[in-house]
Amino acid sequence: MNGLLDIALGWGRVGLFGFGGGPGMIPLMQAECVDAKAWVTDEQFIDALAAASALPGPIAVKMSIMVGAQTAGVPGAIAAFIGVVVPSVTLMSLLAGILLQYRQAPLVSGAMRAVQPVVIGLLAWTVISLAPDGIRSLSGAFLAAGALVALMLKVHPAVVIVVAMGLGAAFLR
Repeated sequence: MNGLLDIALGWGRVGLFGFGGGPGMIPLMQAECVDAKAWVTDEQFIDALAAASALPGPIAVKMSIMVGAQTAGVPGAIAAFIGVVVPSVTLMSLLAGILLQYRQAPLVSGAMRAVQPVVIGLLAWTVISLAPDGIRSLSGAFLAAGALVALMLKVHPAVVIVVAMGLGAAFLR
Protein backbone atom coordinates (compact mmCIF):
# COMPACT_ATOMS: atom_id res chain seq x y z
CA MET A 1 0.00 0.00 0.00
CA ASN A 2 2.88 2.35 0.76
CA GLY A 3 4.05 1.95 -2.84
CA LEU A 4 0.66 2.97 -4.20
CA LEU A 5 0.53 5.97 -1.88
CA ASP A 6 4.02 6.93 -3.05
CA ILE A 7 2.86 6.69 -6.69
CA ALA A 8 -0.25 8.77 -5.98
CA LEU A 9 1.74 11.42 -4.10
CA GLY A 10 4.47 11.55 -6.74
CA TRP A 11 1.95 12.07 -9.52
CA GLY A 12 0.08 14.44 -7.22
CA ARG A 13 3.14 16.69 -7.25
CA VAL A 14 3.06 16.64 -11.05
CA GLY A 15 -0.63 17.53 -11.04
CA LEU A 16 -0.16 20.22 -8.40
CA PHE A 17 2.81 22.00 -9.96
CA GLY A 18 2.11 21.32 -13.63
CA PHE A 19 1.67 24.92 -14.72
CA GLY A 20 1.44 25.41 -18.46
CA GLY A 21 -0.61 22.34 -19.21
CA GLY A 22 0.49 19.03 -20.64
CA PRO A 23 3.75 19.97 -22.36
CA GLY A 24 4.78 22.06 -19.36
CA MET A 25 4.27 19.01 -17.16
CA ILE A 26 6.75 16.83 -19.06
CA PRO A 27 9.82 18.09 -17.16
CA LEU A 28 7.97 17.55 -13.88
CA MET A 29 7.03 14.03 -14.94
CA GLN A 30 10.63 13.29 -15.91
CA ALA A 31 11.96 14.69 -12.63
CA GLU A 32 9.49 12.64 -10.60
CA CYS A 33 9.49 9.38 -12.57
CA VAL A 34 13.14 9.15 -13.63
CA ASP A 35 15.21 11.34 -11.35
CA ALA A 36 13.48 11.34 -7.95
CA LYS A 37 11.74 7.96 -7.83
CA ALA A 38 13.49 5.93 -10.56
CA TRP A 39 10.20 4.28 -11.47
CA VAL A 40 11.40 4.19 -15.08
CA THR A 41 14.64 4.81 -16.93
CA ASP A 42 15.17 7.70 -19.35
CA GLU A 43 14.64 5.29 -22.25
CA GLN A 44 11.41 3.90 -20.77
CA PHE A 45 10.22 7.46 -20.13
CA ILE A 46 10.85 8.41 -23.74
CA ASP A 47 9.07 5.27 -24.96
CA ALA A 48 6.06 6.08 -22.78
CA LEU A 49 6.15 9.70 -23.92
CA ALA A 50 6.21 8.63 -27.56
CA ALA A 51 3.30 6.24 -27.06
CA ALA A 52 1.34 8.81 -25.07
CA SER A 53 1.97 11.45 -27.73
CA ALA A 54 0.53 9.16 -30.38
CA LEU A 55 -2.76 8.78 -28.50
CA PRO A 56 -5.51 11.35 -28.00
CA GLY A 57 -6.07 12.98 -24.63
CA PRO A 58 -4.08 14.82 -21.98
CA ILE A 59 -0.43 13.76 -21.92
CA ALA A 60 -0.12 13.80 -18.12
CA VAL A 61 -3.07 11.44 -17.71
CA LYS A 62 -1.71 9.00 -20.29
CA MET A 63 1.80 9.15 -18.86
CA SER A 64 0.52 8.62 -15.31
CA ILE A 65 -1.39 5.51 -16.36
CA MET A 66 1.55 4.11 -18.34
CA VAL A 67 4.17 4.71 -15.67
CA GLY A 68 1.82 3.67 -12.87
CA ALA A 69 1.02 0.41 -14.67
CA GLN A 70 4.69 -0.27 -15.33
CA THR A 71 5.53 0.44 -11.70
CA ALA A 72 2.71 -1.40 -9.91
CA GLY A 73 0.29 -2.87 -12.44
CA VAL A 74 -3.36 -1.83 -12.61
CA PRO A 75 -3.45 -0.55 -9.00
CA GLY A 76 -0.40 1.61 -9.80
CA ALA A 77 -2.12 2.98 -12.90
CA ILE A 78 -5.18 3.89 -10.86
CA ALA A 79 -3.12 5.48 -8.08
CA ALA A 80 -1.10 7.52 -10.57
CA PHE A 81 -4.23 8.62 -12.45
CA ILE A 82 -5.93 9.77 -9.25
CA GLY A 83 -2.72 11.45 -8.11
CA VAL A 84 -2.28 13.52 -11.27
CA VAL A 85 -5.94 14.41 -11.82
CA VAL A 86 -7.21 15.34 -8.35
CA PRO A 87 -4.82 18.26 -7.68
CA SER A 88 -5.31 19.73 -11.16
CA VAL A 89 -9.09 19.50 -11.07
CA THR A 90 -9.22 20.86 -7.53
CA LEU A 91 -6.94 23.81 -8.29
CA MET A 92 -8.68 24.65 -11.54
CA SER A 93 -12.06 24.53 -9.83
CA LEU A 94 -10.85 26.86 -7.09
CA LEU A 95 -8.77 29.24 -9.18
CA ALA A 96 -10.69 29.47 -12.46
CA GLY A 97 -13.18 31.95 -11.10
CA ILE A 98 -10.50 34.04 -9.41
CA LEU A 99 -8.25 34.11 -12.47
CA LEU A 100 -11.12 34.99 -14.78
CA GLN A 101 -12.37 37.72 -12.47
CA TYR A 102 -8.97 39.28 -11.75
CA ARG A 103 -6.99 38.51 -14.94
CA GLN A 104 -6.59 42.24 -15.65
CA ALA A 105 -5.16 42.94 -12.20
CA PRO A 106 -1.44 43.76 -12.50
CA LEU A 107 -0.42 41.11 -9.97
CA VAL A 108 -2.30 38.33 -11.74
CA SER A 109 -1.44 39.36 -15.30
CA GLY A 110 2.22 39.76 -14.32
CA ALA A 111 2.30 36.32 -12.73
CA MET A 112 0.75 34.74 -15.83
CA ARG A 113 3.16 36.57 -18.16
CA ALA A 114 6.09 35.31 -16.07
CA VAL A 115 4.95 31.68 -16.19
CA GLN A 116 4.76 31.55 -19.99
CA PRO A 117 8.49 31.94 -20.76
CA VAL A 118 9.35 29.63 -17.87
CA VAL A 119 7.21 26.91 -19.44
CA ILE A 120 9.11 27.41 -22.70
CA GLY A 121 12.38 27.07 -20.79
CA LEU A 122 11.11 23.86 -19.14
CA LEU A 123 10.18 22.44 -22.53
CA ALA A 124 13.56 23.38 -23.98
CA TRP A 125 15.31 21.67 -21.09
CA THR A 126 13.19 18.55 -21.61
CA VAL A 127 14.21 18.41 -25.26
CA ILE A 128 17.88 18.93 -24.41
CA SER A 129 17.91 16.32 -21.66
CA LEU A 130 15.92 13.68 -23.56
CA ALA A 131 17.62 14.10 -26.95
CA PRO A 132 20.57 11.74 -26.29
CA ASP A 133 18.24 8.84 -25.38
CA GLY A 134 15.49 9.78 -27.84
CA ILE A 135 17.64 10.24 -30.94
CA ARG A 136 19.68 7.05 -31.09
CA SER A 137 20.57 6.92 -34.76
CA LEU A 138 21.06 8.96 -37.90
CA SER A 139 17.56 8.02 -39.04
CA GLY A 140 16.24 9.24 -35.69
CA ALA A 141 18.03 12.55 -36.17
CA PHE A 142 16.48 12.91 -39.63
CA LEU A 143 13.04 12.12 -38.22
CA ALA A 144 13.47 14.69 -35.46
CA ALA A 145 14.67 17.32 -37.93
CA GLY A 146 11.84 16.50 -40.33
CA ALA A 147 9.28 16.78 -37.54
CA LEU A 148 10.71 20.14 -36.51
CA VAL A 149 10.56 21.43 -40.10
CA ALA A 150 7.01 20.11 -40.55
CA LEU A 151 5.88 21.84 -37.36
CA MET A 152 7.57 25.07 -38.45
CA LEU A 153 5.60 24.79 -41.69
CA LYS A 154 2.42 24.54 -39.57
CA VAL A 155 1.73 20.88 -40.33
CA HIS A 156 -0.67 19.61 -37.67
CA PRO A 157 1.17 17.62 -34.95
CA ALA A 158 -1.20 14.67 -35.40
CA VAL A 159 -0.17 14.43 -39.05
CA VAL A 160 3.50 14.54 -38.06
CA ILE A 161 2.98 11.71 -35.56
CA VAL A 162 1.00 9.53 -37.98
CA VAL A 163 3.57 10.02 -40.76
CA ALA A 164 6.41 9.20 -38.34
CA MET A 165 4.62 6.05 -37.21
CA GLY A 166 4.13 5.02 -40.84
CA LEU A 167 7.78 5.67 -41.68
CA GLY A 168 8.88 3.74 -38.62
CA ALA A 169 6.63 0.79 -39.45
CA ALA A 170 7.88 0.72 -43.02
CA PHE A 171 11.60 1.39 -42.57
CA LEU A 172 12.69 1.01 -38.93
CA ARG A 173 11.54 -2.51 -38.10
